[in-house]
Amino acid sequence: MGELTRNHDWSKTALGTADRWPQSLKTILGIILHSAFPMLLFWGEDLICFYNDAFRPSLGENGKHPGQGRKGHEMWAEIWDFIGPLINQVMNTGEPVFFQNQLVPFYRNGQIEDIYWTFSYSPAYGDSGHINGVFVTCTETTSAVLNQQKLQVSEARYRLIFEQAPVAIGTMRGEDLIIETANAKVLEILDKPPSIIGQPWFQVLPELVGEPAETIIKNVYRTGVSFTVSEFGALLRKNGKLVQGYYTFSYLPLTENEVTTGILQVAVEVTDQVVARQKVAESEAKLNALIEQAPVAMALFVGSDLVIELANELMINYFGKGRSILGKPVRQVLTNPGDQFALQLLDQVFTTGVAYEAKGAAADLTIDGVFGRYYFDFSLKPLVNTAGEVYAILETAVEVTAQVLARQQLEETEAGLRGAVEMAQLGTWSIDVATNGLTYSDRMIEWFGNDPGAHDYNQVIPILLAEDQDRLAAAVAQALLPESDGIYEQTYTVIHPKTGQKRVLHAHGKTVFDASGKAIRLNGTARDITLQRELQTALEHEVQQRTEELATANKELEANNEELEEANRLLLRSNDNLQTFAYVASHDLQEPLRKIQQFGNLLTARQTSLSADELIYIERMQSAASRMATLIRDLLNFSHLSTQRDATRLVPLNEVVDDVLNTLELVMDETKAEVKVDPLPTIQGDASQLAQLFQNLLGNALKFRRSDRTGVPVDPIIRITTEMVEGNELPSGVKPTRTAKAYYRINVIDNGVGFDEKYLDRIFQVFQRLHGKHEFSGTGIGLAICERVVVNHGGAITASSQPGQGATFSIYLPV
Repeated sequence: MGELTRNHDWSKTALGTADRWPQSLKTILGIILHSAFPMLLFWGEDLICFYNDAFRPSLGENGKHPGQGRKGHEMWAEIWDFIGPLINQVMNTGEPVFFQNQLVPFYRNGQIEDIYWTFSYSPAYGDSGHINGVFVTCTETTSAVLNQQKLQVSEARYRLIFEQAPVAIGTMRGEDLIIETANAKVLEILDKPPSIIGQPWFQVLPELVGEPAETIIKNVYRTGVSFTVSEFGALLRKNGKLVQGYYTFSYLPLTENEVTTGILQVAVEVTDQVVARQKVAESEAKLNALIEQAPVAMALFVGSDLVIELANELMINYFGKGRSILGKPVRQVLTNPGDQFALQLLDQVFTTGVAYEAKGAAADLTIDGVFGRYYFDFSLKPLVNTAGEVYAILETAVEVTAQVLARQQLEETEAGLRGAVEMAQLGTWSIDVATNGLTYSDRMIEWFGNDPGAHDYNQVIPILLAEDQDRLAAAVAQALLPESDGIYEQTYTVIHPKTGQKRVLHAHGKTVFDASGKAIRLNGTARDITLQRELQTALEHEVQQRTEELATANKELEANNEELEEANRLLLRSNDNLQTFAYVASHDLQEPLRKIQQFGNLLTARQTSLSADELIYIERMQSAASRMATLIRDLLNFSHLSTQRDATRLVPLNEVVDDVLNTLELVMDETKAEVKVDPLPTIQGDASQLAQLFQNLLGNALKFRRSDRTGVPVDPIIRITTEMVEGNELPSGVKPTRTAKAYYRINVIDNGVGFDEKYLDRIFQVFQRLHGKHEFSGTGIGLAICERVVVNHGGAITASSQPGQGATFSIYLPV
């Protein structure tokens, strides 16, 4: 600013060039331009302006600068109304003026700004001792003033917040904890007047002395460590009584120079919330108890994840996964594909808030370790909070499997009954005793020619044949009497009102009585027997004719009876001859064979004197004699089974099989056979015949072995199993000789050569063989004996097989 002042053209001002300036002006300017404090000078009649570098920043970047040499009222035109009178006052009176934080707005930075100043105006004297100007010292305090204003606003706001805060705020000072401040909420919680301010805390609240609160607050003052607690229970005196309240509060130490001088207390009374939560907890406890003890299955699914928060034992049992389901989202529990519908229902109820109910809903579950289809009546009820938002779902379920199955069975029965009624071409009818209303099925309407739905049943009687009307009315009245059995059965003729056709009906009915024995309804069926009646009449005529013919035939039968008696005598003689044949075969036929075998043995013993061909002939002779002996023995066995009567006693089949296995032990060891026998039943029969049955079947299984691809015989594996078969479930080809409700099916299964099933009917016949005698030995009578034993015991035998895949012989014996 000194340079600008020297370079300014002062000749154009009232002051003239600087060499003509008075010494006093130069002295004052020297002080101003060398000062680090903002200074300004107004000089002369035109109040020419001078200022220094310290004042320069207050003019801004775009404003009055440079302004040295300008007249005062020109440079400060916007505030001249304010500073002009002050300058004149100082120049006229010689008294300085001082202003602190005075708002003096002027133009700078391209606009008028509000600027605060602390400044003084002092008289500036010329060389003659007169006042020639005004000397200004100033400092801009805009920032300080604005900060002070903000602070005042902040303090006002703090005080407003403090007074109107929804929480209790107060301060205590000193070791005696003198209450320094306390807002309205503090006074409200403590139920105290404002006069407590200035009093010690524990003098105001003596009920806290000796309580945990005293220890807490003194410990904060002593240690300088803050303390915060939630829902702290305390007894405070209100309206003269100690009242339990709950508070969330903080004690914060107030420090000066790192020394605790007081405590700031912030507290919120949460008594209502705690009591409400306690009530909720009590309610939840009651709900838990209700769910746990409920006689129906109940569960609570909480939150958008539908976490299984509660479930009683019934519901846990239905889930089939134990108590581990608790606390898990239901989606982690219901993971089977069939559970998707249940998950969709839960999501729907939670999203829409609309309850869902179902009756007899099916679910495939494992309950008590048993998997099956179960049926439930269940409901999904959304639970909402105070905001109306769904926060949980309560499910209740009642298993109604027995009821649903019973209803299904009833529906099937009713459907079957309707089908039976239709197949039997029956009509159904019902009389309501209270109204005499009559209900007909469609077939009855067709027969009677009208629908009696709007009529009394008595109005239908005239349609009947005249001689039937009184009898039917009396029969209905009798069936409705309490002392009657309620049975109604009548045959009557109805005359079609339009066609005149007569139809004979046979009706059955049964009265339904209430608990007091009063008739409620008479229900029944009717059957058209017109054709039967016509046939009966014709039959009666036919019978009469046949009776006459039978009288003639009877005479002929008497003659035939005499012939039958003669035939019976011949049959008895034939049976005696058969017994004689059996004896001859047993003794006379076997005796020559034994001699042939003995002489053959003697010849064989003389091998040294016989040629090789002679030995071969003797061997063949003995082999043929052995086969013939076996054949005779088998024939005797078969004949014995054909003529012997059943000996009926209880026979444990496992004991029979054990005896047979002992008999076959040597053959089993030779063939390395493996025999597995399941527990077999005990039946009525002949033990020796049953032993023949199993010995022949097991002997065949051991004999008819198959060989592997290399020709090595395969070790026999035989399995005997049993199961029970209902009589109406027997295979179509099985025809037992005795009818029973159930049969034992005993299977003898082997892994032998098997056979083609086209020979099934042939294998049980006498002398039937499917293999050559050089391939497998035998007479072809064994399976015939098996069939005879089974027939003697009222059963049947069959077999199934494929060549090379073994065979299964199935024996059916009555239970």
